[in-house]
Amino acid sequence: MIQIGDYTIDFSDPLTLGLTIAGAVVLLIVILLVMAVRRAGRSAELIAPIAGQVGQLGAQVDLLSQGQHQLAGGLTHVSEAQAAAQTNMIKLMEQRLQEVSARMNENLAGSATRTARSLGELQQRLETIDKAQENIEKLSGNVLSLQDILSNKQTRGAFGEIQLTDIVSKALPKDSYALQATLSNGKRADCLIHLPNPPGPIVIDSKFPLEAYEALRRADTQWETNEAAKQMRVAVKKHIKDIAERYILEGETADGALMFLPSEAVYAELHANFPELVREGFAARVWIVSPTTCMATLNTMRAILKDARMREQAGAIRKTLKMLHRDVEIVVERVDKLNTHFKQARDDLDGIGTAAERAGKRAASLDSFDFEELEDSNKGRVVPLNPPKS
Repeated sequence: MIQIGDYTIDFSDPLTLGLTIAGAVVLLIVILLVMAVRRAGRSAELIAPIAGQVGQLGAQVDLLSQGQHQLAGGLTHVSEAQAAAQTNMIKLMEQRLQEVSARMNENLAGSATRTARSLGELQQRLETIDKAQENIEKLSGNVLSLQDILSNKQTRGAFGEIQLTDIVSKALPKDSYALQATLSNGKRADCLIHLPNPPGPIVIDSKFPLEAYEALRRADTQWETNEAAKQMRVAVKKHIKDIAERYILEGETADGALMFLPSEAVYAELHANFPELVREGFAARVWIVSPTTCMATLNTMRAILKDARMREQAGAIRKTLKMLHRDVEIVVERVDKLNTHFKQARDDLDGIGTAAERAGKRAASLDSFDFEELEDSNKGRVVPLNPPKS
């Protein structure tokens, strides 16, 4: 408790304590205000340059704000341009994708079509192959049959004769040859060509030394080859001798004959590896021919037959030429007469034309005739008529 004059301050009293505290607080506030004012004065002096810097900083901030706004606008423009470009890119990509898709669809459709066509062609080719296989099987059977035919000498001879007949019938007229013709010695020739003298009728006989040729083809060793060659020489020499003795008859046939080999392979083998047999045939006047050379020889014979028939028909040709010459003379005479008639008609036409021209001139003069001048010039020449009798 504090005693100040008449007043007694009791700190135990709450009111007194509150007032005391409030006063202390107010005093403290006043002191702080005084101190703050003093500091504010000093702070104002310090803050003046800072304020200028703050102003500059504000201006820079404004510039930054403006730049930020410009940057924002630029970013917005860039964003819009990017969005537009992205949209255009998306549209372009969609168009490209559509085009690529369309092309892929077309390519796939074309590939499917080509694949289907290729499969169809492949199916056709397979069918063709199947047919060819069937033909090959049939041909194999025919080959086996041909081998069976050629393995027999009689059937092989018939095969050669049929081939010879086919070639001769295609190359020569029917009346120029005879098949299976019998000669005066009783021998029967496969074909007799009726050629004129010289050289006279010539015989073609078919021979086929198949066994010797097959043995030569099958030979694996030198000994087998030599033996097959000997067999070939013996067979061909025998054929040459038989043809020379049977089908070359003096005064009846030509001074030579043809040996027909129905195999080009055998013919080529003889000329390639057995030239002495060919020379021996020439010496015996037996000429060896194959289907090809036989056709060429027959064409030559056909020319000979044609020439001979032309000579036979020479008289008839001369007679026909004389008749043709007389016909030409008659035609010339009639042409001369016709020319004479044409000349007379032309003269008559010229005369008619001249008369018509004169008549035209006279008609033109009458058309331009002046009757008044005629009256003046003929006054003194007028003959008065006699008066009529009463």
